[in-house]
Amino acid sequence: MSNLKNLTHAAEETTVPRSLSQVNAKTGNVYKSIVIAAKRSNQIGVSIKEELHSKLEEFASHSDNLEEVFENREQIEISKYYEKLPNPALIAIEEFMGDEVYFRNPDEDEEV
Repeated sequence: MSNLKNLTHAAEETTVPRSLSQVNAKTGNVYKSIVIAAKRSNQIGVSIKEELHSKLEEFASHSDNLEEVFENREQIEISKYYEKLPNPALIAIEEFMGDEVYFRNPDEDEEV
């Protein structure tokens, strides 16, 4: 969970209106800015999912017997923690607006 605390420390829990001129100022194109934030959001979402699955794997039961299903308090606490995390898109936008995301355009980086 320590990995995610670094990601979520400044993210809002609900949507916040953003000025298009501020978003546009980061790249010179609002659409490029949105694509960059969307790609970062996907990265964050995948990392959260992988971390959650690795933590829940410890509690996995590999039997097919439904009668053996029981509640595990630690598993419930882990699930509640991940449910309360901000949306990956909110984290990504916060990182992007705070200049914490590295991005480049390979088409523009070609040597002449």
